Amino acid sequence: MNIDLTDTTSGEINVTLVKARRAMGSPAVGMVLTLVIVTDEGSHYDALKAANEASKEHPSRILVVIRRPGRSPRDRAMARLDAEVRMGGETGTGETVLLRLHGELASHAHSVVLPLLLPDAPVVVWWPADTPEHPSKDPLGTLAQRRITDAAETEDPVMALRTRAGSYAPGDTDLAWTRITLWRSVLAAALDQKQARVLRAEVQGEEYNPSTELLALWLADRLNVPVERTVSDGPGLTAVRLVTEEGDICLSRGDGALARLTVPGQPDRNVALHRRSNAELIAEELRRLDPDETYARTIRFGLDRLLAASEPTADGTAGDGGGATGGEETAEETTEKAAEGKGDGESAAESPGEAVVDRSGGKGKAKGRTR
Repeated sequence: MNIDLTDTTSGEINVTLVKARRAMGSPAVGMVLTLVIVTDEGSHYDALKAANEASKEHPSRILVVIRRPGRSPRDRAMARLDAEVRMGGETGTGETVLLRLHGELASHAHSVVLPLLLPDAPVVVWWPADTPEHPSKDPLGTLAQRRITDAAETEDPVMALRTRAGSYAPGDTDLAWTRITLWRSVLAAALDQKQARVLRAEVQGEEYNPSTELLALWLADRLNVPVERTVSDGPGLTAVRLVTEEGDICLSRGDGALARLTVPGQPDRNVALHRRSNAELIAEELRRLDPDETYARTIRFGLDRLLAASEPTADGTAGDGGGATGGEETAEETTEKAAEGKGDGESAAESPGEAVVDRSGGKGKAKGRTR
């Protein structure tokens, strides 16, 4: 059931939702949360498709906010709300409302969304692209318990991660972090099976892939060892190598679907590690609505070093991380430098592990966004 409303109000939309539920024979509301998607005309189809898939696991009211401020002064001066109410079919047991905010109303989306939120239910806001600098301070972000962004959809993913670190508030998360959940689970399980001291680590992935950067930061933070971030042809995150006293633990995925786990003293194993869709990622994020403390700790750990390493030097090549480990240094030399406060000038207490980006093996700037 699709109902179009032109030049309408939030009150009329609520009345239409009630009438539509009664017409379908389901007057009771069985939804568990409100998902607000802030997007544009060009991106709303893919985002809504992912949200509808996720709502099969989490029945929800989906509010799609599409801002259309207009180009001419006349268009910008007007204020009009058009809506499309969808029930049944692809929406399943949930409800979907597309809100097109024209003119001046585009700057006041929160006043339109607030009356449409489900009572006594959590609110999640997702920006598939064009994320505000401070999601928690955005008028729509203040309504939500969870705020989801995606650094992979930005022009400069590494700089976007730095912005996320500076503006982090409890409840923030990023799909670049969600994409490495399976990688973190497999690596943690491998270290549980092989309890050997890790000396250093290496993370391989496409250039400017934010998930690769986050995994490198997570390993450096949790293992307290130097971590080298190298560039591969992809797709996405391709390999992690943990150097231990008893041999290398390696998790490699060359085709984006099936990975191979190598642990010293054990036979090699294949691991299903496919590149998940946005629908799967959103469904995972909706399973927990409390602040992700591990993400907060990781995003704030050593990101300046990653940025320094990615900046080109005077000769046009990638930097070496401001004196951090390069291709010829050993882990022991790097540890000594960190203890002496060399490298990027931080103390060892502030930076127990070194997440290093070595982009010398890159094939040039990435042409498109990576996931």
